[in-house]
Amino acid sequence: MRSLGIVANIKKPEVKQTVNLIISWAKNNKIDFFLTEELSKKVGHKENAFPIEKLPEYSQFIISLGGDGTMLTSARVVGDKGNPILGINLGGIGFLTEITSNNIEKTLDRVLNKGYVLEKRMCLQAKVEVIKSRELFALNDIVIDKGKVSRLIHLHLYDNEEFVCSYSADGLIISTTSGSTAYSMAAGGPIINPKIKAIIASPICPFTLALRPMVFSENDSLKIMVESKHKESLLTLDGQVSFKLPSPSTIQVQKAKHYINLIKFKERSFYEVLRTKLHWGVKPKRGE
Repeated sequence: MRSLGIVANIKKPEVKQTVNLIISWAKNNKIDFFLTEELSKKVGHKENAFPIEKLPEYSQFIISLGGDGTMLTSARVVGDKGNPILGINLGGIGFLTEITSNNIEKTLDRVLNKGYVLEKRMCLQAKVEVIKSRELFALNDIVIDKGKVSRLIHLHLYDNEEFVCSYSADGLIISTTSGSTAYSMAAGGPIINPKIKAIIASPICPFTLALRPMVFSENDSLKIMVESKHKESLLTLDGQVSFKLPSPSTIQVQKAKHYINLIKFKERSFYEVLRTKLHWGVKPKRGE
């Protein structure tokens, strides 16, 4: 490790103390450190600050401090550059940021000594006719929904140009297996180990009992045609970036060419995270 960049949710109460601890560790180990401009306003070190989109150019590793939202921001910034990302959870459930802030120095020592594994997480890429110049990528999910109006939209799903089904629903979630424990799960989608490469389509409140979430191959190309009586719907990437879609619109979704490299440790399995953070398999308690 020669250099590290720090992306953080500055609203977390312990962020300043945690960042200062990481900076102190970096100095002791003669490792260059860099911060986002937003973070430097809170902790100082203005001379080491860059716009967030420039951070991967100067940093060999990225440290993401916060929750899964901050991790998704870090993944979006890294994009196809390949910088390994270490997620440290500062509160909340945190499926992507499963490392806690209790043993940061020991964790960083392990990374320094290469005592970790890299998990390559699949991303999705979307192409939309009305958003031609945008790079539309998501680590967790791509969501098409009804927007602000409380009326159903109509979606027609195709797999490799073969018609699959039509939905009258509040929307449709196209998810990776990394995102299977996020919005897709809340909409009744399956939980899938992120080591499995697949694409999940989960309808949001479909107006029928005959439609359920579906799982497609990582190599499939999905096409969604959207129609809305109120002439507008919304496309959202990882819950962070949104675009208005006119009606009708066509969205093409497939596996992106790049992966996101997450730093993981062998003793922390996906199933342990399910048990400890979602209380998976715990028997419900009887009422008093």
